[in-house]
Amino acid sequence: MRNFLKTILVLATVFYFVSCSGSKEFGRNGIKESKPFIFATWANGKPKRSDAQWDSVFNKYRDAGITDFFIRADPQELTRMIKLTKDKGIRIHAWMWTFNRPWDTVAEKHPDWYSVNRNGQNSLEYNPYVKYYQWLSPFSKGARDYIKSNFEALAKVKGLASVHLDYVRYCDVFLGAALQPKYNLVQDHQMPEYDFGYHPEARKEFEKLFGVDPMKMAHPELSYEWLQFRLNAVTSLVNQLAVIAHKYHTKISAAVFPYPELARQMVRQDWSSWNLDIALPMIYQNFYKENMNWIGFSTAQGVREVHGRFPIYSGLLVHAFTPEKLKEAILIAKKNGASGVSFFNMNALSNGDLEVIKQLYDEFDAGVASK
Repeated sequence: MRNFLKTILVLATVFYFVSCSGSKEFGRNGIKESKPFIFATWANGKPKRSDAQWDSVFNKYRDAGITDFFIRADPQELTRMIKLTKDKGIRIHAWMWTFNRPWDTVAEKHPDWYSVNRNGQNSLEYNPYVKYYQWLSPFSKGARDYIKSNFEALAKVKGLASVHLDYVRYCDVFLGAALQPKYNLVQDHQMPEYDFGYHPEARKEFEKLFGVDPMKMAHPELSYEWLQFRLNAVTSLVNQLAVIAHKYHTKISAAVFPYPELARQMVRQDWSSWNLDIALPMIYQNFYKENMNWIGFSTAQGVREVHGRFPIYSGLLVHAFTPEKLKEAILIAKKNGASGVSFFNMNALSNGDLEVIKQLYDEFDAGVASK
């Protein structure tokens, strides 16, 4: 009996250390830590920058604690950045515009690839809100194949941390409350010109399933089935892209709307159902006329709905904050379950902002509880 208990004790001890080591990873200083808090930023690639200039840029932000860069650039430029940062503790993510493809000379040759609104207008010809809104349809096989090819070209880049999806949704059904006056709008109902997803293939498949063409419904915008049908079309593509990413041993991440229910209603985006590795909800509280607590609310909603399937980095709009308020926003996000934060965008970060980030980076790294 004594030997049996001794064996159980040994096995329990081994299990404890194995499980603990499995939940940790090497941290910023080479020591093991559990779930480090990530500081990230979105940035546009600049091919004309020399290696020395990029080196200076990366050193500046890495010194402040920013380790992850979501960069919009072609595969060649991304490869150059990965080589420049391989010894700096920096991860490079390829930022990709997914369904919104403004002035895409390949896509423009295929008008049938584009999304259609409830008025029957094609997004190639009718640009809602702004000229650069030209939305492909998740119901077009040609558009889906094109998006997959764009994605795979980035996923093949060796050393990439993730392929990062942006505009992975439909056009905005509703704009944030602070943005509507800019376009002389009062969106107190779903306006047909902004209600997209009525591609001929979508209508045909929906009618085959439910026996009714959504365009012939009295109020298709109120149909839960029609909403979910459109949500599922985006979800199925994202999950196919996840398979491609993992085939090339990289991750898939996405910039998404602030929290899942808002995303479903405002832009037909069901991101908590996606097979992501990282989600970056864009929690830009000033767009919605909300206060600082909304950052915590939105973060917590997302964390709750994903059930730990992937981490959430709360996206913060830099120009909406003073450095002191930026610090408050970071702490609110962390308190409500965020695994990191991402700043839009890199060039908007002031020296004061970087000092705040560096302070919190050091405190989190040392395990200091900031108040």
